[in-house]
Amino acid sequence: MAVELLELARTIRARDPARPTWIEAFTCYAGLQAVLMHRVAHALHRAGLKALARMVSHTNRFITGIEIHPGATIGRRLFIDHGMGVVIGETAEIGDDVLIYHGVTLGGLSGQPGKRHPTIGHNVAIGAGAQVLGPIRIGDNARIGANAVVVAEVPAGETVVGIPARRPQEQRVLPARPAPSPGYGLLDAPCDPVGEELAELRAEVAMLRNEMALLRGQQQAARMPAAE
Repeated sequence: MAVELLELARTIRARDPARPTWIEAFTCYAGLQAVLMHRVAHALHRAGLKALARMVSHTNRFITGIEIHPGATIGRRLFIDHGMGVVIGETAEIGDDVLIYHGVTLGGLSGQPGKRHPTIGHNVAIGAGAQVLGPIRIGDNARIGANAVVVAEVPAGETVVGIPARRPQEQRVLPARPAPSPGYGLLDAPCDPVGEELAELRAEVAMLRNEMALLRGQQQAARMPAAE
């Protein structure tokens, strides 16, 4: 436990731009406290003491605002930034070096027993308010933008945004700026998946109108000789 405490604190100091002191990292980060309390709850759950495990988990939620089911499997150096409102379901699996922002749900779509929550690979970043739902896999090094709703697998190294989440059509690289964070869904270039869909629909409607006008013109031209 002491080794993991040190690992978590080191991760916080390395990944948080605020660069907290060691004392701050140990005492003032709900994500660190939530992971440590989950280790206790998970051990009790594996030992068959499920009611006691849920009590520890419930206390964890009360103290930190982060709800992690005792059955969830969490890798090393998980950094839950801010943390309030994070929900991690029973059969969720999280790899090493994952970054999760506040308001994230790793949830299920089925009420049936069995694997129903996502599997998150290593070094994945999940932005604020994102919903990752169902027994899907998020590949290593993937990035999920803020408020995305992910219901399909995400390949390793991909970035997805929007509802439903999908890869942005365009990402410009601006070397003068640091790599953008997925925490609030901001990429190097503005990305609006809903706007892109509406633009495609408008273009299709315009094309159909042109085709209809052309057909009407052909019909009128065909009727003119018969009228004479």
